[in-house]
Amino acid sequence: MALTSIITVNFHQAAVTIDLLKSIAKSYSPNEVEVVIVDNGANKNMELIFQPHFENIKYIQSKENLGFAGGNNLGIQKAKGEYIFLLNNDTEIPAGCIQTLIAELEANAQIGLLSPLLLYFDQPDLVQYAGFTPMNYLVARNAYISQFEKNVGQFDGKSYETGFCHGAAVICRKADLQNAGLMDETYFLYYEELDWCEKFKRIGKEIWFTGKTHVYHKESISVGKASPLKIYFNTRNRMLFIRKNTGWLNTLFFSLYFTLVACPKAVVKYLLAGESKLAKWTLKGLWWNYTHNKNSKDLGYEIR
Repeated sequence: MALTSIITVNFHQAAVTIDLLKSIAKSYSPNEVEVVIVDNGANKNMELIFQPHFENIKYIQSKENLGFAGGNNLGIQKAKGEYIFLLNNDTEIPAGCIQTLIAELEANAQIGLLSPLLLYFDQPDLVQYAGFTPMNYLVARNAYISQFEKNVGQFDGKSYETGFCHGAAVICRKADLQNAGLMDETYFLYYEELDWCEKFKRIGKEIWFTGKTHVYHKESISVGKASPLKIYFNTRNRMLFIRKNTGWLNTLFFSLYFTLVACPKAVVKYLLAGESKLAKWTLKGLWWNYTHNKNSKDLGYEIR
């Protein structure tokens, strides 16, 4: 098997990352896989904490929190593998996973990005991701395929083109990545993998899903409590994604819908729920797009 570089970003979750390393070590040798750990926002060097759990680790300490895109980009630039496999640190992989993904890439040269079936770690009989529907660019909406559906083998042996990959587990050829480009760090958090898919589409590559293997994801089945950070970046980046990936006419129609319908609706909902802080950050996320160039490095939010 050609060398595969697994890139994973750790953010104050050493124990979770160690579990990932252990799952890799069960099935893969250091000659087959290198694991590049980007320790985001780390004041202390944690290399010795991770080293015992897999023999081929490349540890990168980043005192600055670079976000999901920035962390992965830093790891990608240090990777030596022919294949680049981005894996969230809160995932675990079964035996044969990487070989299956590589076989899919080798069987179809048109595949640029490939994500496997994602199952919830705590309820492995439930599907989290089996692909995404196409994006409606006028409203910037799409949906998971079969999320929360019981996994009864309906995706076994199946592979198909899909709307977008899933950032928790996605593999590509290093050669294609060098052609498409790195993730856009303007996003910092949310929408960066969707934007990355658009970059691959622009070089003529396709986005695929395969159910021939799977990854267990420790993300909670419940969406989780809304926070100012989550609301701000989801609002900001939904509009930013459209600005970056559609023409001026689509951007105009989307902006009218988003400014006059979607955001006011969200603001009213938060105010009625007594969440005035979330209403404020919704408006801040919208306003950022009217006051910043689409390539601005100013996040508009203080990251700690």
